Amino acid sequence: MSVGALSSDWAPAYAAVPRSAVLPDVIWPFDMVTGRSVPVSRAEDPDRWQEFADTDVPIVTQWNDGTHTGREPGEVPTSSASMPSVVFRMLQDLDLHRGHTALEIGTATLWNSLLMAHRAGPGHVTTMEVDKDLAEAARATAGRFGNSVRVVHGDGFQGYPEGAPYDRIMATCGLRSIPFAWVEQCRPGGIIVAPWGTHYFHGDAVARLVVAPDGKSASGTFTGPVEFMKLRAQRLVPLAHSEYVTGSVAEGDESSTTLPEAVFVGERFSPERFAIGLRVPQCRHVVAQKRDGARAVWFYSLSDLSWACVQFRDGDTARVWQSGPRRLWDSVENAFHWWLHQDTPDHTRFGLTVTVTGERAWLDDPAGSWPC
Repeated sequence: MSVGALSSDWAPAYAAVPRSAVLPDVIWPFDMVTGRSVPVSRAEDPDRWQEFADTDVPIVTQWNDGTHTGREPGEVPTSSASMPSVVFRMLQDLDLHRGHTALEIGTATLWNSLLMAHRAGPGHVTTMEVDKDLAEAARATAGRFGNSVRVVHGDGFQGYPEGAPYDRIMATCGLRSIPFAWVEQCRPGGIIVAPWGTHYFHGDAVARLVVAPDGKSASGTFTGPVEFMKLRAQRLVPLAHSEYVTGSVAEGDESSTTLPEAVFVGERFSPERFAIGLRVPQCRHVVAQKRDGARAVWFYSLSDLSWACVQFRDGDTARVWQSGPRRLWDSVENAFHWWLHQDTPDHTRFGLTVTVTGERAWLDDPAGSWPC
């Protein structure tokens, strides 16, 4: 685990509930050396299995919503045991104490819930899992730990009103919209911690929201970037390029740009990419592979069939085409320049407010929020 991720107050929980205690016999840890998920069997190589269990890497525990068979990685990872450093940073954000009631969305291996129960006390934590097989496995794991956690099979998007009100609500899956039901089920002054992001790209940031005294909103800042598997109800359906571009790209309105290619293909958790997603809602960007010194970056509207494409070519001015009622490239370019004008803020300067009418993002001050 990375230095500083495990605070002294969470160390007893980590000692009582090591990640290895909840992992299945076959796991697919992310190998930092090879850059890919690799199958590891406890029965065949117990030392290597234990080494990965104790290492600060994410471990896939399910592929293709449970339909995957065999030892090689599947197509889409759909459940995992998160990096311990990420788990404990989010638990610190949650500020959970003895006697608090807590709801977790996204049970997976049950590790996070068991850590929470060790802190809050037996019977104080409820966890929801949409996958029936994972929920059944989690119940068996809970039994080995004295049934200190209540496991509910169901879609956590609407929360679990039967156990409300909660002092804390935590999601361990990526969200593109935080349901107001969670705000309603959390006590005034309670805390909601959830990985949240936009459809612009796959990355998330941890939102730490505090429920208002009147219970009509929850608001707070982001504590840092992460990336989680998405809540199944909010997965983005693959886009059909042919529905957007029905003819030649050259039929779009043409222009050029001086924005560098690195804005779109640089650091995985770049703050500018996060900012663009906040400022240009309902937009998905797709980066093509670079070939012969050229790379196309596409932008697709999720509210209509507007699109934009920028073609970067080494040593030449980037060309832009866009079409549709939404001038997507203009919006993206303006968002990037806005981010520069605001002194290149990182994730932690941004915040989110959730009300019954939706979500609003803001920079530094909720008074200057905008819909997202």
